[in-house]
Amino acid sequence: MPAEHDPDAALMPRLKQGDTRAFAELVNKYKRPVINVAARMLRDPVEAEDLAQNVFVQVYKSADRYRVASKFSTWLFTIVRNLCLNEIRRRSRHPADSMDAPHPEQEDQPLRQFEDKTTSSPPESLLHGELENKIEEALAELPENQRTAIVLCRQDELSYEEIAEVLGCSLSATKSLIHRGREFLKQKLKPYLKTGAWRDPT
Repeated sequence: MPAEHDPDAALMPRLKQGDTRAFAELVNKYKRPVINVAARMLRDPVEAEDLAQNVFVQVYKSADRYRVASKFSTWLFTIVRNLCLNEIRRRSRHPADSMDAPHPEQEDQPLRQFEDKTTSSPPESLLHGELENKIEEALAELPENQRTAIVLCRQDELSYEEIAEVLGCSLSATKSLIHRGREFLKQKLKPYLKTGAWRDPT
């Protein structure tokens, strides 16, 4: 879709004029995708929700300066990536509590837990949750650019061309990142998918 025909981009001039309904439309449409991408980049759902709030604060503050040079979603996920990288760099300078650190009031519980939003039966839910954890672990082993490319690829709003723009690299390089990332994940998850029990490849 050409940027000038992007209905989301068309909301930004309304936002510039102070139309809060336009802002609400953008938040309602993109809040969950933004949180999903941030959670996979940061491996922390609590931080992801905080970061999503900062993303939309930037969107609101940038309404005056926004120019339709690309699709709104491309511009938005560029903000998401930049804020995530800033947070990752901040963590490296100031290591925070581990997600596996004990809860202050319940020593046998981790400090942060992922919410289980599935409605499947207990055995299926457990299996699905275990697989999700293994996917997250495998994603975390990827270099940042591969991980971001794979995560963005799962967003229906973005084409390969738009992912390349978010990453700031060529289309061929983006396709290569996605291919290598997928191959790594396929090999890492193959034993688990075959047997239902995770084991490292021998």
